[in-house]
Amino acid sequence: MQKTFLKVTGISKDYPGIRALDNVSFSIDHGEVVGLVGENGAGKSTLMKILGGVIAPSTGSVALDGVAAERLTVAGSLRGGIAFVHQELNLFENLSVAANIFIGREPLKGGPLRLIDEQELHRRALPYLNQLGADFGPNTLVGELSLAQMQLVEIAKALSLNARLVIMDEPTSSLTASETERLLIIIRKLKEDGVSVILISHRLAEIEHSADRVVVLRDGKRVAELAKGEIHAETMIRHMIGRDLKTLYRPPRQTAGSAVLELVDVRTSYHPEQQVNLAVMQGEILGLAGLVGSGRTELARTIFGLDQLKGGEIRIKGEREDIAAPASAISKGLYLVPEDRKRSGLILDFPIRDNITLPNLDAYSRHGIIDVRGEEDAAQQQREQLDIRVGNLSTPAGALSGGNQQKVVLAKWLSMSPKVLIFDEPTRGVDVGAKSEIYRLMRELSDQGVGILMISSDMEEVIGVSDRVAVMHEGRISGFLAREELSEQAILSLAVGRVAA
Repeated sequence: MQKTFLKVTGISKDYPGIRALDNVSFSIDHGEVVGLVGENGAGKSTLMKILGGVIAPSTGSVALDGVAAERLTVAGSLRGGIAFVHQELNLFENLSVAANIFIGREPLKGGPLRLIDEQELHRRALPYLNQLGADFGPNTLVGELSLAQMQLVEIAKALSLNARLVIMDEPTSSLTASETERLLIIIRKLKEDGVSVILISHRLAEIEHSADRVVVLRDGKRVAELAKGEIHAETMIRHMIGRDLKTLYRPPRQTAGSAVLELVDVRTSYHPEQQVNLAVMQGEILGLAGLVGSGRTELARTIFGLDQLKGGEIRIKGEREDIAAPASAISKGLYLVPEDRKRSGLILDFPIRDNITLPNLDAYSRHGIIDVRGEEDAAQQQREQLDIRVGNLSTPAGALSGGNQQKVVLAKWLSMSPKVLIFDEPTRGVDVGAKSEIYRLMRELSDQGVGILMISSDMEEVIGVSDRVAVMHEGRISGFLAREELSEQAILSLAVGRVAA
């Protein structure tokens, strides 16, 4: 067996008016982990589609074990041993976990009907779930799983293909710290077994931990290849964005004012036995940290009226408000930027313009007829303010990069003069450049007096962005930390239920 498994030579891909990839070459050996990094739009997804046989390159070739081809087909890629773990979940929620893992490859019973052998299907799925330490079984419906659990199903599906190269696209974006650590162990085991891995991640610490080499793309070109000793976050960022990112986080420029959002003895349907008390001050970014299952997202859903308030009071600028539905929250100037923007924050098939103006159509309507020109002007203003990088506002929201999609979710609320903004995982799945822009926007909003509640599982983000941090444990606030008290140890101590001294 030769040393090099995959070799990409001179790959370019042209679309009308744009060159998505420009003469990219790299290789990966058997049992090697290669990190692939770059901002959204750098060409990573296009390159992966070529390796998966989904699209053909305009020029160049791909070779597997020394056998070159101008293009791979989907079937040829699978036969060659290439498997994908996609960032975007590709699961059937009405089917079981086992059925999703072996979709199209189900074991069949004998006899004329050739029915699926459910018992054998589940028996084959169980080892992969055990390998990942999954806390659900093969019979579980995928629709009943959390995002993190669904991601584990995607990984199990790839492992079941006996792949020689596993391409992982943001595999940890929905995983907890312990699940991420488990995945990194799995990557190490794959390497030991001679399986190659391409790891695409915006979490550069994971690249530092796992990669033997790193390939950096920018504007469709390979701009750097880093050996093991050169793999540092600062070096990768400099190559990714073409400059030093001296300050990713922006400190506050003013003292916070009075409370704009207060929760008094609030009880949620997720943890109805626990009470939550906290206040978000005018001009403050209050970080909300905690482990998965602590109730952070469920608290945000309750505040926004998506879930029923089981007890207590929600006050906005000192006034008790009855928020029984999102429409009530919106009417009071309280808005939610959800964790899963694709499922809960956007209508992917709708134009960017419509996504921006949809929550406030009354402002662009007269006698029930939409003022299209007014709608276009408002969307254009938000596009310019947020630097949403797209040629046409009629482009479907689903065609945008993750960072630009997040800006569209934010744009629909900014035109409505928010008092309180709840961000649930604001930079999940976006690149470091887009993170910097989102942090800038959050700080500008806080400087204008908006109160921000930011839920994040990214410890560096929590510490770098927050003015204060509230930490949740099993449905309650276990403690608050001032900015000068923030550290990973202090936050994790409260997250596991230890009371602050």
